[in-house]
Amino acid sequence: MKTTLCFLFLQLISSLCSGELQPELNNDISPLGKELTDHTRELQETPNQQQTCKEDVNTVLREMSAMLAEQRVEIRQLQKENQGQTAKLESQKTEFEKQKIEFEKQKFEVEKQKIEFEKQKFEVEKQKTEVEKQKTEVEKQKTEVDKLKQQLQGQTAKLESQKIEFEKQKFEFEKQKIEFEKQKTEVEKLKQQLQAELSSLKARTNVTEIHVEELKTDKELKQVAFSASLRVSGAETLGPFNTHTPLVFRHVVTNIGNAYNPNTGFFIAPVRGVYQFDFHVHGPGHASHASGAVLVKNGDQIFTAYEHQASYSVNASNGVKLLLEVGDVVYLKLWVNSRVYDNENHLSTFSGHLLFTM
Repeated sequence: MKTTLCFLFLQLISSLCSGELQPELNNDISPLGKELTDHTRELQETPNQQQTCKEDVNTVLREMSAMLAEQRVEIRQLQKENQGQTAKLESQKTEFEKQKIEFEKQKFEVEKQKIEFEKQKFEVEKQKTEVEKQKTEVEKQKTEVDKLKQQLQGQTAKLESQKIEFEKQKFEFEKQKIEFEKQKTEVEKLKQQLQAELSSLKARTNVTEIHVEELKTDKELKQVAFSASLRVSGAETLGPFNTHTPLVFRHVVTNIGNAYNPNTGFFIAPVRGVYQFDFHVHGPGHASHASGAVLVKNGDQIFTAYEHQASYSVNASNGVKLLLEVGDVVYLKLWVNSRVYDNENHLSTFSGHLLFTM
């Protein structure tokens, strides 16, 4: 802008010095360097008309050249500053990009921490819910404890009442005990009197009783017979066992002479003589287990009844006549790994009787 103004000012001076420069004002303004050169050439080619005007133009040209030089120096200075500013701007732009990347990284980290926070928040809420649930359970248990405590207090009060009642009853009992001791003393006195009277009576009847007992014993010894089944009522299957097992026939139909014991299953000979024994065992058919029993005298096996089939029911029977001494024991054992069955129909039986004495 300043160069153009200087150039116009120069043209104005030239037009004042010479009327020949006036038409050039209507021409287009060209670049500064070219116009100054062309104008200088025209001035040099123009005939010297006025020496004073030429010197003024030269002076103006020198000033314009100096001003132009200053403008070029300023332009170069501005270009250098512009380059520095551009480099600085690029550096700042690079730094900004780095900061932007760092910001995005921090933003990602923040989002990650936010997700972690939400996760932790969810866990805290979950734990809080669990704590509330446990708190509710504790309150419920506390209520139950209070309820039990109240019941315990009620029971304690009841126990105290019962204790008082017990003390009363204990007192009554002690009182009755004292009364009983008095009555016991009276009874002892009466008992002594009765014993004296009974001793006299017993002396008189002793001989008669001995004679009666002798007659009774002799009769009972000559009359011995029994018959029994396994079950009194209901149904039962005995066995199998891994060894011979004694059988106890508890349902006694006949036991003359009381030689058979339904609690042990033993027959004990009361007199020396010959006895007849019969036994029958009933059992369910089975592929692996038979039904059998063995008659034992004083621990020795005498006769056996044994039957085995895979289905239906089985019945095994046997009998024997034995000479027994007084005190000999006869009983039945369940055969090893076998089974025997009985019910209210009395299917398994054991019988015996004295044939004659010897």
